[in-house]
Amino acid sequence: MIEITNLKKSYHDNLILDSINLHVKKGEFITLLGESGCGKTTLLNIICGFIGFDSGSVCIDSKLYDKPNKEGEIFTPVARDRLKIFQDYALLPWKSALQNVVFALKANKVSNPNEVALKYLEIVGLKDHVNKFPRELSGGQAQRVSIARALALNPKILLLDEPFSALDNFIRVNLQVFLQKMVEANAMTTIFVTHDIQEAITLGDRIVVMSKGHIAKIVENHIKPARDTKDFIDLKHKLESLLQGDKSMFYDI
Repeated sequence: MIEITNLKKSYHDNLILDSINLHVKKGEFITLLGESGCGKTTLLNIICGFIGFDSGSVCIDSKLYDKPNKEGEIFTPVARDRLKIFQDYALLPWKSALQNVVFALKANKVSNPNEVALKYLEIVGLKDHVNKFPRELSGGQAQRVSIARALALNPKILLLDEPFSALDNFIRVNLQVFLQKMVEANAMTTIFVTHDIQEAITLGDRIVVMSKGHIAKIVENHIKPARDTKDFIDLKHKLESLLQGDKSMFYDI
C-alpha cells in the first residue's frame, strides 16, 4: 500500500528526515511515536502530499513518486484517497456539523451529499447534534465531526496528526476505541502520529519510533488493546527507554 524508500527532507541546512524506509501494508494501523521535532509530522505531511521531499521515493497504491518538480522538490500529489485529520478539527465555524461534512462531500463531487453526511454523523454518534455549530460542540464531539467528514469520503489511507492530544483522558480513551472500530470496519490503512506511548501501544499494529529524523525502531505490537497487563507495562517502559536513546532493551524484539 505505502512504500517509502531512502526518504530525505531538509529545511535550509537542517536535515529533518534522513534515509527513512517504511512499508505499510493495506489495512494496517501504524503509529508514529516520537518527541516534538523528531520528524513524524513532516513524514505524515509528505505522505499526504502537503509538502515535498528532497530525495528517495514514495510509492502509494502502486503509484511511484520519485522525480523532482521545477523547484527541485518531489511532491506526492494530494489525492482524495488520502485524508488527514488534524488536532484542531479544522471545522468551518459558520457551518453546522452537517454542513461541514456536506461541504467536503460536495467539493469532492460525492453523490447525495446530505444523505451520506447524515449516515456518517449517525455512525459517529452525533445524530442529535447535526445542526449544532462547532462552538456548541464539546472537543470530543467536534473531533467526531472531523472523523465523520473523513470517513464519508471513503479514503484508502487515513492520516491523523495527534488528533486527541487536546482532549481530556476519558474522552481520548473513548475516541481511541471508536477510531479502532471504524478503521477495522472499513479496512482502512491508517497512520497515526502521537507522542503518547500508551496511545501508540493501544492503537498501533506496529509502532514506528522516531528520533532526530531517523526511525530508531519498528516494534511489532501483539498486546493491544489491553492496558493493564504486565506485557503492556513492559512494552511501555521499553518504549520510554528507546525514546531516551537506550536501544539495549530492544535486542529481543
